[in-house]
Amino acid sequence: MRIYVCVKHVPDTAAKIVVRNKTEIDESVKFVINPYDEYALEEALRLKEKFSGEVIVVMLGKVSSMATLRLALAMGADRGILVKCDQHLDHQTISKTLAKTISNDGKADIIFMGKQSVDAEGMQTPYLLAKNLDMPISTNVLSFSSDGTSSVIVESEGEGGLRTVIQMKLPCVVAAAKGLNHPRYPKLPDIMKAKTKPVKEIPFADLAINPIASDHVASLLELELPPEKGQGIIYSGRAAKDMVANLVSDLQNKAQVI
Repeated sequence: MRIYVCVKHVPDTAAKIVVRNKTEIDESVKFVINPYDEYALEEALRLKEKFSGEVIVVMLGKVSSMATLRLALAMGADRGILVKCDQHLDHQTISKTLAKTISNDGKADIIFMGKQSVDAEGMQTPYLLAKNLDMPISTNVLSFSSDGTSSVIVESEGEGGLRTVIQMKLPCVVAAAKGLNHPRYPKLPDIMKAKTKPVKEIPFADLAINPIASDHVASLLELELPPEKGQGIIYSGRAAKDMVANLVSDLQNKAQVI
């Protein structure tokens, strides 16, 4: 099987983000594999171990994201493709870039990716990638099985925790959720071996991706940090009615919400 995994280079969720020049962040913070993509990669590796084949990691990002790509190779992927791009791209362009990169490389039997990225959290790329490649897709996948030849069966969680069992023909796109599996940790020999695994670097301009003429194309105007959370207030008193009266007074006069 030829298995592709789309992986994103994102800041660690525990990192303190500092905005620079309104549209950039201080990239001296720690970067990691997008956590949802780790579940996708692990499932791809398990599929390869079961049916044999090749796992190819595809990443779109700056040259600095190579470290994250090498980590994916250390986890067990066979080779990588890095589309080098320094500019911010909308979901439409990202999906077209990934689709063209995969199509140029070979015929995919299945494509894994995370259901979303922890930085942008747009949750659009999996759907758009599937559309561009004319493949069926299931997202928020918590369970996966395949016969290795013609189809997969997944369990997808929807609104309100409702789970749906879906069968899809190959090739298809599977967008992984937390809980699909337990991603492996690469050992030192695997990390060393990953340094020699092949990685193809492609300048974004070489793909000749034309911007989509649509009002729905997004552009990055400005980044803002979320406002700091306010302090909590603890009301004390002997009688509950007194504490309630103080609460109502604050909601009326200070918060002005009632």
